[in-house]
Amino acid sequence: MFVNKFCTLKRINIMKLLRIALVSLVLLVNLVIAPPSWASKPNLTQSTDYTEVTQAIDNLVKLKETPADSQYTPEQIERKLGDLKLQKYILETARNWAQCRNETGKTLAVYGHKPKKIAQGNTLYFLGNGQVTDDDWDCDGVYLPVGTKLPGDIEGLTEPLAIKVVDGTQLVATTNPETGVVEFNVTPANVLKAGDINWLMPNLTQADIDAKVPDAPIED
Repeated sequence: MFVNKFCTLKRINIMKLLRIALVSLVLLVNLVIAPPSWASKPNLTQSTDYTEVTQAIDNLVKLKETPADSQYTPEQIERKLGDLKLQKYILETARNWAQCRNETGKTLAVYGHKPKKIAQGNTLYFLGNGQVTDDDWDCDGVYLPVGTKLPGDIEGLTEPLAIKVVDGTQLVATTNPETGVVEFNVTPANVLKAGDINWLMPNLTQADIDAKVPDAPIED
């Protein structure tokens, strides 16, 4: 009887070892074929955006010490510092590349690229209403066509502009139903005109954009 129990116990131990070996093999295959999701988490503190934001914060802090030398009021400096500190926080804590969500009720033109192909520059894509760009893709900003109404300037743009956001930003674009003004949930890092940056900035209207077939990479 003792021998039978010993043999049974031995078989159980062998089965446990086999299961452990099988699980270990599966994990090893997954590591080789499909790297874990945390491996692709971007380190945005190594980006040029982070360098620019931290430098801008340092510059504004120095301006606070000598307000007479500044073209900005103390209130404007504090407001800008708040925006920059938010951008710095986003860059330090973001778990994904920047994404753009379109809740404007119309097609939105956005700039973006594959993170590993930044050297190829940004391309202009079209994002359908209710869509959000893929989190494996980096949405760098939004194209604003002629006629776009912005907060504080509801007459409409007379030339196209682009807004830029820092990496990691979760941007949401909406349209105020009463005024038709396009609004964003965060303050843009920059507002750019043609020639300020090497982004494509064609002379389009919203009607031109609405006629485009949405082609921006989106989340399923």
